[in-house]
Amino acid sequence: MAGTDDTVADDDALFVLTAILLTPAQFPGVLGDDYPAACAALRLEPYAEGYGLVLGQDGDGARWTVVVDDVSLVAVAIASWDCGMEYDLSPDDRSVVCALPGWPLAVAVAAPGVPAPHDPDPETVGEDIAPLTPPDTETWGPAQRRLGADAIASQWADWRGQMDDPASAPTGEEAPEDGAAATAGDDDGRASQEQETAAADEAPDAEPQAPEAEPPVSHPGIRRALAEARGYLDDPPPPGRVRSSFAPGDARMIRADGPGWSMVARTDDIAFLLLDEVPGEILPVGRGPELPGLLTGLDALAVRPS
Repeated sequence: MAGTDDTVADDDALFVLTAILLTPAQFPGVLGDDYPAACAALRLEPYAEGYGLVLGQDGDGARWTVVVDDVSLVAVAIASWDCGMEYDLSPDDRSVVCALPGWPLAVAVAAPGVPAPHDPDPETVGEDIAPLTPPDTETWGPAQRRLGADAIASQWADWRGQMDDPASAPTGEEAPEDGAAATAGDDDGRASQEQETAAADEAPDAEPQAPEAEPPVSHPGIRRALAEARGYLDDPPPPGRVRSSFAPGDARMIRADGPGWSMVARTDDIAFLLLDEVPGEILPVGRGPELPGLLTGLDALAVRPS
């Protein structure tokens, strides 16, 4: 494989643009609600060790997603890029599991010295193999909902800061004892579905916008989502359906998904819900008496990065 600093195209070279982890603890939410679903979207077996996804272009400029089993190598590359360091990601051929046409995520950069990114020639990959494509950002559905939740998790401080602003935070956000109620802003509080993955991170292009001050709004989908999340404590879901990652202090960031809903929360703070049935809305759920115990329970069963 070749890095993006190579300017002379080689028919067999892959010019690496970015990389993504696909493990039970960390995977692109756009691919599915849990790790097995994400693997199924790429026609992969859900091995516990996970995979690395290397996105690049071949010498003709065609998009390819190369799946490798050297997860540690890909993790080191991503960490280096996140720190602004150069890293030549060149997995050994023996670690390559398969090469899939297309990209599952949008990539904002292209390799120099090769044609513009495009799908491989169908004659090369077979007429029955559809290239991977990023989700349509003009519509709202499960993929966009999960992308929005991932973006909130990565920009928690920004979103939480808006809720702390008396001029923009909705009132009455504390959940009642059953943890079912929440408040929502109007359409101005919608999450953008666009993302940039130059560093393999999913995040919307648009800056978050605070919901305007409105009377509390309760949506029946909130009660259902919280009840299903609570059900995970008794009947653990598939790996990756609930994930826990580092947060400042002694807190943990919780990401949970279910049929038609996504949750982002901090164990020491509130939660945000996104629902398929409420396109683009970010629904805050206050601490109340029930939410802390739910988040602690979810953290206990969640998959954590190794």
